[in-house]
Amino acid sequence: MRTLTLRQLRSVQAIERHGTIAAAARTLGLTAPAITLQIKQLEEEFGLMLFDRTSDGMHLREAGHAVLRAANAIETVLRGLGDEIDSIKGLRHGSIRLGVVSTAKYFAPRLIAAFGKEHPDIDIKLTVGNRSEIIDILRSYRLDLALMGRPPRDFPVKAEAFGDHPLVMISAPDHPLAQKRDIEKAELLDHALIIRETGSGTRKALETFFSALPDALDRDTVEMDSNETIKQAVMAGLGIAFISAHTVAFEVEMGRLAVLDVVDMPIRKQWFAVSRTDRVPSPAEDAFKSFLSNRGASFLPLLDRLYPAGAIGEA
Repeated sequence: MRTLTLRQLRSVQAIERHGTIAAAARTLGLTAPAITLQIKQLEEEFGLMLFDRTSDGMHLREAGHAVLRAANAIETVLRGLGDEIDSIKGLRHGSIRLGVVSTAKYFAPRLIAAFGKEHPDIDIKLTVGNRSEIIDILRSYRLDLALMGRPPRDFPVKAEAFGDHPLVMISAPDHPLAQKRDIEKAELLDHALIIRETGSGTRKALETFFSALPDALDRDTVEMDSNETIKQAVMAGLGIAFISAHTVAFEVEMGRLAVLDVVDMPIRKQWFAVSRTDRVPSPAEDAFKSFLSNRGASFLPLLDRLYPAGAIGEA
């Protein structure tokens, strides 16, 4: 292991990213034989094949995945070191690889823009995906920080809350339930219910809400994997839906959607800034976390502007 080099590790990263030795060589500014030699040296060092060579490209084997994880972790540490050295020198620039779950994309741009005004020399590279996608990228060290509602538990992370995340039931304004108060959860099941895909944080919260009613989500339900599609379906009168209040703020204020007054709702969760505990955060990340802690909540839509007048009470 003492002969391992950064060039070898970066060769593995490039092949995994581009699929072929030729493409990896072009990216790294090397020749294909040089890349081939790097991989051969690694495979001889470990005594294992790192890739399957197939007609449609190079595919990582189990040992290759292990090497890739190490390479990503080392690159992350080196990036942090560079930012820290710049900080010691008095420079105020840096970069953050930020991931946000799809629900957070409704407020993340405003938050990033405000941070950018205070820290114009810090570059934020934004990735948007569903919860499982963002967790996979964070797990592989390809994100520095992720904004989500339910932190992962299968690898070590630090989760810092920065604001409330209310979840609500919505309908079209002319739906029979839109003018009712104190709607019981069983009554919701008398109507077509549009739900998020299995594995999403919103779906998990809804399953918990209906846990006392067996097979509740096996009744008249339609599954959709996009908040935008769900909103359009509800506006078209295809059913009611359970969704983050932050995703419907504009439509509710414009009178295109209504938030239903359901007993035990809104369900109040929190937004978290999530990072791995096995890496050292850069000064740029620390600045962004501080910004989230102090001002993050101010970029979230106010729930009392969305709910029917007087319906929230002290919940």
